[in-house]
Amino acid sequence: MTSQRRWLFFGLISIGLYLVGMDNSILFTALPSLQEQLHTTENQGLWIINAYPLTMCGLLLGTGTLGDRIGHRRMFLWGLATFGVASLAAAFSPLAWLLVLARGLLGAAAAAMMPATLALIRVTFESERERNTAIGIWGSVFVLGAVSGPLIGGVLLEYFWWGSIFLINVPIAAVTLVATLAVAPPNMPNPAKKWDFLASCLALLTLSGLVMTIEQAVSPHRSVPALIFGLVALPVGAVAFHQRQRALIDPFIDFSLFRNPIFLGGFLGAGISTLLMSGLQLLTSQRFQLVAGFTPFEAGLLAVAMAGSAFPSSILAGVFLDRIGFRTLMAGSFTSFGCGAVICALSLSQPPIFVGGLLLTGLGTGAIASCSSVAIINSAPLNKVGMASSIEEVAYEFGALIAVALFGSLLSQLFAVFAPPGVEITHPLVDAAFHPFDLAYLTIVVILAILAFVTSLICLRLFRARTLEVNVAH
Repeated sequence: MTSQRRWLFFGLISIGLYLVGMDNSILFTALPSLQEQLHTTENQGLWIINAYPLTMCGLLLGTGTLGDRIGHRRMFLWGLATFGVASLAAAFSPLAWLLVLARGLLGAAAAAMMPATLALIRVTFESERERNTAIGIWGSVFVLGAVSGPLIGGVLLEYFWWGSIFLINVPIAAVTLVATLAVAPPNMPNPAKKWDFLASCLALLTLSGLVMTIEQAVSPHRSVPALIFGLVALPVGAVAFHQRQRALIDPFIDFSLFRNPIFLGGFLGAGISTLLMSGLQLLTSQRFQLVAGFTPFEAGLLAVAMAGSAFPSSILAGVFLDRIGFRTLMAGSFTSFGCGAVICALSLSQPPIFVGGLLLTGLGTGAIASCSSVAIINSAPLNKVGMASSIEEVAYEFGALIAVALFGSLLSQLFAVFAPPGVEITHPLVDAAFHPFDLAYLTIVVILAILAFVTSLICLRLFRARTLEVNVAH
């Protein structure tokens, strides 16, 4: 394949990746609109957001292995086609729980696409330097999609009904599908690879139990049956999944990969950075709509601050990683996020300074995404590239999943603690709810800052080797 065709193909799979990242966060500015137009409850709103990363995270381990078996080109095309169909179903869902189901189908499609994109990069770019640059751009595309989602959602909600935030995916997916068929390299299946559907179901059950447990344990309006389901499903699913992996000749996860500190550091970096970014985006968009009176578009503009710094920092981190090293970039980037979060907490009533804090958080998030991707992919054996790709995407989606479940529910719990009796989170908020909402928001931002600083220290320990040559024996 010529260099021009390689990069054209890379551009097409990046479009698919951008859609996946964008749908992670496009609903962050839409919760008040969904509550008003679709009459969703607070719990339904969280499930509409979380059905996507939950399904994706639960299926990713299996789809990476399935991609190795049937070929990553075919896996990407199937995922892209399903993504378009599911977007159409989501756009015209008449009921909240039908929208949850459509979002789950979107997550399944994204689970098929994501490991395929990274695996295709690994097999398309033979030059290590060219491959590292492509992986760096890959990470920046995903980050750009995730941080620009609230802005795109805000723009669409400013002029159209809520379904437009899903309908926009349909023509993009269709055009990309046709173009990919024209320029993609031949499919390279490996029928010797085994894929286990039961293990995928057990992973999904485990994550569902975890999310249910977190949401119900933290929520002030918990459902006892739902909490019991979560407490039962989590250990039962986890034990069954672990036993299933031990019984498989070709398991979804080779836990020996985590013995490599570079791989482990990349996994933690991807997951925690996404948790930090998603938590800050979700709560900031809600705070400025409900308290400051921003429209969805105005709240989405705040995401530009993160996107404006995350995109270039991700590309630059991939380019200069071999000169600076993992240790400095990863630890410094988490410190950057922590400092930015502190600035946001101290300048809530000073918009220019607050935006400066968001710029600093985006600077850190973008660099972490690029470094984490390189660390995970380059430290995995070539015959386990699909597995490594899936594990990386699980890390990203797990972070987003926990951010919505934990911080979305924690916001409600803290609000209930700070608010006067009888005052609840509504759209619009009553005057008596402004101050307690801000207290709850600031408390969580401080928690995010502390988590970022602690992770920076962990990175200093894990990334002791400065060199980029981290590949293990193949």
